[in-house]
Amino acid sequence: MYTAKGKLDVDSMLKQYSPLVRRLAHQMLAKLPANVELDDLVQVGMIGLTDALSRFDTALGVQFETFATQRIRGAMLDELRGTDYLSRGTRKQQRAIEAAVHRLEQRMGRAPVESEIAKEMKLSLAEYQELLGRVRGTQLVYLEDMTASGSEEDFLDRHVSAEDDNPLARLQDQRMREALIEAIKLLPEREQYVMSMYHEHDMNLKEIAAVLKVTESRVCQLHSQSIARLRVKLRSY
Repeated sequence: MYTAKGKLDVDSMLKQYSPLVRRLAHQMLAKLPANVELDDLVQVGMIGLTDALSRFDTALGVQFETFATQRIRGAMLDELRGTDYLSRGTRKQQRAIEAAVHRLEQRMGRAPVESEIAKEMKLSLAEYQELLGRVRGTQLVYLEDMTASGSEEDFLDRHVSAEDDNPLARLQDQRMREALIEAIKLLPEREQYVMSMYHEHDMNLKEIAAVLKVTESRVCQLHSQSIARLRVKLRSY
């Protein structure tokens, strides 16, 4: 959209692409702890969109939406990094779940059910499910997992900002992709559905909850538990 003088109509473009900002914010929010607010992500995402409008050049040879998406996500990641959204306590809790899952798989030779994981952690089922909700959206790959030992260099600076070397590129490695596909096949059926709808079909938590006829919080629990199982399987990759 351009003005009569041939310049980008910023106001019209902001209005047109604001749904993109909200969509990206919802996608990112589903992977984050409950204390992260949607409005905060949207606000910094709109700053990223404005920055994209000021920097876009048709000579770049890419569509504006592709360019804007990178800027919007970058702005959100910068905000999250600055506020240390994933606390050490949260990572410790997630790893405790992973350790329990690993021990049970070694003893039982199969994927443990929730009640078995809860018992292994000396928690009631309700307490364990509450814990899953607290670690909602922990990543398949932790930032510090991918930082050289003893290095203080920021992971996001090294990977997210570099087009040819970022987390997505690592996950697109064929060996990793094949291992991930096989690991997902070993998940309990309902967790397979959650992972497929969320990661393959790009559905949000509310949409998945409607399909499964459960609450959004229950979908969060299933997603967190799936991530714990997958991290156990993929630890060698």
